[in-house]
Amino acid sequence: MGFTDKQEALVKDSWEFMKQDDIPQLSLRFFSLILEIAPAAKNMFSFLKDSDELPQNNPKLKAHAVKVFKMTCESAIQLREKREVVVGETTLKYLGSIHLQKGVADPHFEVVKEALLRTVEEAMGKKWKDEMKEAWGEAYDQLAAAIKAEMHAEAAA
Repeated sequence: MGFTDKQEALVKDSWEFMKQDDIPQLSLRFFSLILEIAPAAKNMFSFLKDSDELPQNNPKLKAHAVKVFKMTCESAIQLREKREVVVGETTLKYLGSIHLQKGVADPHFEVVKEALLRTVEEAMGKKWKDEMKEAWGEAYDQLAAAIKAEMHAEAAA
């Protein structure tokens, strides 16, 4: 189906709204949801592996969470403009490589998608609508597909 003009507007508007909020707090919420949905995911992060520390008290997690949350949201708002997934500071090749090294599989992407949608829903409150959920879902699916394509390319090399 692709990413429509309306979906782009919904994602852009909601991202602008969320940027007025506390991005580090939203980012921690996003990662807390990932760990709540899939507790075993903790072992995929070197800075969480041997820690019993609460996520919000882990400075490395805070930094990583902000980076991942912002990259996900900002790549989503560029989909139509660039006609491809753009990830800013890093490259898709690097993302594919690191996800392959960490043993990320398709179900992990679904966990992240669920956490992202729940985080955006909580941030948007009463402004959250089904069409916004579909827009963010489509944007995330395209980002995940681009990362998976790089993972498959590296695995085949």
